[in-house]
Amino acid sequence: MCTGKCSGCIAVTLYPLALISIICNIVLFFPGGDIKYAKDGHITKEVTYMGGLVGGGLMILIPAIYIHLTAKQGCCGNRLGMLISIVFAAVGVVGALYSFIVAALGLHNGPLCKEGTGWTTPFKDSKVSYLPDHKMWDQCKEPNNIVLFNTGLFITLLATSSLQGLLCAIQVINGLVGCLCGTCTDKEQP
Repeated sequence: MCTGKCSGCIAVTLYPLALISIICNIVLFFPGGDIKYAKDGHITKEVTYMGGLVGGGLMILIPAIYIHLTAKQGCCGNRLGMLISIVFAAVGVVGALYSFIVAALGLHNGPLCKEGTGWTTPFKDSKVSYLPDHKMWDQCKEPNNIVLFNTGLFITLLATSSLQGLLCAIQVINGLVGCLCGTCTDKEQP
């Protein structure tokens, strides 16, 4: 496969991954589909870091657009274009890494929830993991099913950002090959 075609495949794959990251981060602001928790500031701290919106979203979408342009014949599908795509792909790796770290922290610390009379993060300093012990989840009284809600979305962000980071790393290698060896575009026959 030519480096230009590889860039196209990578970019087309990054678009839905960026969209999934953005949607997951936005949905995390509304546990149970209710705006009152965001309005009252009862949102897990890691959600406000916007790892899915900024890191897995914008910092992936912008490189994906440029990488897609690199794949177009006659646009930026030359050695300089491939060199620049390395920089954009590196930005994508940083964005994916940011999204991954924020999602991992969100998963590790657990959700902000109402426990008894106050709002707290009951699993943050726990010596045992709350993830496999579903009985621990009952500590959170409000919002309903907040542990499952946060866990599902943060795991989705972990998986999405892992794929994004891998694809952007592949594009760094692909861009290096394209920069050094050319993009093997088809030349028209007379």
